[in-house]
Amino acid sequence: MELYETIAARRSIRKYKDDPIPRETLDRILEAARLAPSWCNRQCHRYIVVSDPATRKTLGELIDNPSAECYEKAPYALVLCAEPSDSGFNGGKEYYLVDCGISMEHLVLAATAEGLGTCWVGYFPENPVRNLLGIPREIKVVAITPLGVPDETPEARPRVPLGRIVFEGAWRRENA
Repeated sequence: MELYETIAARRSIRKYKDDPIPRETLDRILEAARLAPSWCNRQCHRYIVVSDPATRKTLGELIDNPSAECYEKAPYALVLCAEPSDSGFNGGKEYYLVDCGISMEHLVLAATAEGLGTCWVGYFPENPVRNLLGIPREIKVVAITPLGVPDETPEARPRVPLGRIVFEGAWRRENA
């Protein structure tokens, strides 16, 4: 799939088939995430691949977003973590979140290019997820996604016009 087609085709998938995914495909997707740029090339992002059905089910129950069934059907759940001290902090911004966002975007686009679905979830109770997966306290749990063969084809959601998000030369309140 061509890059711009992949970007346009990406959707949040909430229903999956329980079809298996070859490990080589998963590894290509994770390799795309690994290649993401990061603060001073510090590469703070880490992924936990959850394939055990019982653990995925519990993870889905903890998240309850978008639904527990996603994690039962999709053969993988991918949990993105970071060590904040492995990234930068400047101007009041913690760059581990930017680093992880870039990596996760590489991952979801690579999955889309492979014909697979994801649903990037950023809202979940961090400590229960940390406890379930044995994640140390100094590590932040940043995002979670199921990964599998889509069992739905959602329509594209509306986007604001380009003219409302692009300003020429300076901020334009009338655009925002």
